[in-house]
Amino acid sequence: MKLLTKKVVYKLGLRDDKCKMKVMKVASGHSGVDSISMDMKDKKLTVVGDIDPVSLVSKLRKLCYAEILSVGPPKAQTFTSHYHATCVDG
Repeated sequence: MKLLTKKVVYKLGLRDDKCKMKVMKVASGHSGVDSISMDMKDKKLTVVGDIDPVSLVSKLRKLCYAEILSVGPPKAQTFTSHYHATCVDG
């Protein structure tokens, strides 16, 4: 089954740096993950990739409190292109 790339934000109940390192290891090793980022102030983990959010949250719950806050498309990349059309008669 082909999953679509999505951005998933998890709320975590991190206790210490050891727990944080375990969470990062599990998240980065999960199949389909393209990128991860951790906001320690708000205790949020953001994961982008072709992932099953429920599968990952169940793995995270073995380490600490975890809940899915949001699931959605990743930020659209904006590409700027400069095309100059020229008509040549001839």
